[in-house]
Amino acid sequence: MKMIRKILVFLGVLFTFSILVNATQEAPQKPVAQENLETKLINDYNVYAIPMPDNLNFAGELVPIQNPDIRERMDRELLVNTYWQSNGLLLFKRANKYFPVIEPILREHGVPEDFKYLAVIESSLTQAVSPARATGFWQILKGTAKEYGLEVNQNVDERYHIEKSTEVACRYLKSAKEKLGSWTLAAAAYNAGRAGILRQLDRQDASSYYDLLLGEETGRYVFRIVAVKEILSNPKKYGFNFKDEDLYKHIPTFNVLVDEPITDFNEFVKIHDINYKILKLHNPWLRETHLNNTSGKEYIIKIPREGYYNLGTGQ
Repeated sequence: MKMIRKILVFLGVLFTFSILVNATQEAPQKPVAQENLETKLINDYNVYAIPMPDNLNFAGELVPIQNPDIRERMDRELLVNTYWQSNGLLLFKRANKYFPVIEPILREHGVPEDFKYLAVIESSLTQAVSPARATGFWQILKGTAKEYGLEVNQNVDERYHIEKSTEVACRYLKSAKEKLGSWTLAAAAYNAGRAGILRQLDRQDASSYYDLLLGEETGRYVFRIVAVKEILSNPKKYGFNFKDEDLYKHIPTFNVLVDEPITDFNEFVKIHDINYKILKLHNPWLRETHLNNTSGKEYIIKIPREGYYNLGTGQ
């Protein structure tokens, strides 16, 4: 009986071994080229810690990175924005198109050029609308827009007007700087409000943004601006590679003065050899298919110069 059991065990082992051998022989083998490609990808893709740059500053005000808490918070934003590569490339492309529009307005109002990076972190240089209904490049709330003289209604919303909204942002920031004493605190106030920052300065007996304990969003706000400034100012250093032709370009326009109603933009665009879509791309503050303008207000409508769009070809 023992002999029979031994024979059965032996036959079972032999059968299992046979199945394993056949399975191994029949299993598909990876092509050598695929194995080489996988090895190359593994060897080529690496994630590195980022050395902390010296003399990081916002609007000439140094970031105190010798403070361990400040250093960690700055490191976080450099890492997040460096390794979010797709978004980073889009920011380089858009900045090439829109910074030349924003920079002269900042200079004209005496606001440091570094504030163009505030617009980057607010909207990624898009006509964004937040859950709180803050709108446009500078994410301006309806009440603030009206307080500073922008027209906001269903027909016209000048928060979408890049030049006019940039001017409002400049006026707000200069007022915040006068009240709070530094450009860094003015930047924080753009996120949390002047009263909110003043309240925290008083409550915590502090005089610097970097000494305040703030909520998550405002606590990261200036660090995000500084990180984006550092990366956009040093693309090669942070691994971003592109050619000039990869960047988005500003399309030249000319101005058309309008001081009366326009009943149908579809008819208006025919006069200027463009279409409705192109009109709205260059004038996103026009919100409907017509312009009411019952008061005879003067509006400037931008029309792209000839030769930049091939109408009717899908290009």
